[in-house]
Amino acid sequence: MQSRTLTTVLLGVAQTLAWASSYYLPAILADAIGRDVGATSATVFAAFSVALLMSAAIGPFAGRLIDRHGGRPVLIGSSLVFAAGLVALSQARQPLHVFEAWAVMGLAMGSGLYEAAFATAVRLHGQQARRTITGITLFAGFASTVGWPLSAWLHASVGWRGACLAWAGLHLAIALPLYAMLPRASRAAPMPTEAASTPGGPAGLPPHQQRRAAVLLAFVFAAAWFISTAMAAHLPQLLLAVGAGAAAAVGIAALVGPAQVAGRLIEFAFLGRAHPLLSARLATLAHPLGVLCMAALGGAGAIAFAVLHGLGNGILTIAIGTLPLLFFGAQGYGQRQGFLMVPARVVQAGAPFLFGLAVARWGVGALWISGGLAIAACLALGWLAQGMRAEAARSARTGAQ
Repeated sequence: MQSRTLTTVLLGVAQTLAWASSYYLPAILADAIGRDVGATSATVFAAFSVALLMSAAIGPFAGRLIDRHGGRPVLIGSSLVFAAGLVALSQARQPLHVFEAWAVMGLAMGSGLYEAAFATAVRLHGQQARRTITGITLFAGFASTVGWPLSAWLHASVGWRGACLAWAGLHLAIALPLYAMLPRASRAAPMPTEAASTPGGPAGLPPHQQRRAAVLLAFVFAAAWFISTAMAAHLPQLLLAVGAGAAAAVGIAALVGPAQVAGRLIEFAFLGRAHPLLSARLATLAHPLGVLCMAALGGAGAIAFAVLHGLGNGILTIAIGTLPLLFFGAQGYGQRQGFLMVPARVVQAGAPFLFGLAVARWGVGALWISGGLAIAACLALGWLAQGMRAEAARSARTGAQ
């Protein structure tokens, strides 16, 4: 128990820093970077999309390294690469330099954000990693709460270049030592013999059903990341479209972050003993329910939409870590997780642009697209649950014979 708590705290704090200095950085600094290098903020966000694509490419390789050697060396390396990318960004003088710096950042994101942290937890704790994964997301749920104000303060104090250098220094001074304190992984990845009999253990599916489960999970994760990224980019605009004032739109959109943390607390306190598929299916329905509130109540339903979306998104982040553990077990988790997340990273890179086209054409009606995707994800999870029940029934009949 003490070892899992230590892993949770070390990874949780370091992940907060990693997310704040990468995923949440362009929202504060993109305009200033663009002005200095002679580009638009859209160009800076395009460079950020390149980083997401790079993270998709490097993810399976990083996961395989974690499977073989544990997460400690990979995460230490990611802090060094984060620092190098941020230093390179601070020295950018033209748009090409910005793209090059974000490409380096993408290598760090693919080996140093949630997927790598989850794989590290599973490598250390096997089938018992679910609560550790939840705890990591509880810490990192405050990344925007910490990162946005700190980036804004640094920008006002030392400029955007100084802000990038400061974040690089924090990686070297805080994240790297935290990762160095992680327990060393055993030489061989553990696969507890009792895992199959526990509620969170591997499903024991035959190979063809494992392939189907992989395809369905990849779709669910891609849908979840598309919706999350689209809302992060366009939620204030959507709230304006339903009649909220500018200040109210920003205030309501800001509720998403605390709601995500609340969702993870609900998962930790109440759903931790429930089947992971139940938690995930409930979470996928939160966004469509919020869409219905907006459709029925207009601006009056905006707060309900933001809170429901945040609750669902917070729990789904945990599901991205726990569902592969449920279906495939701890053996080879890192590499498999990397492959499962490739479609999610690709659609995440295009989500702001694609959903922006939908918002420009249909306004708040674009939410029917995101709501439909969430319902499709829920149906996919239902299909997975049905397959697990059918396989359990088949195994019971075989055992009885």
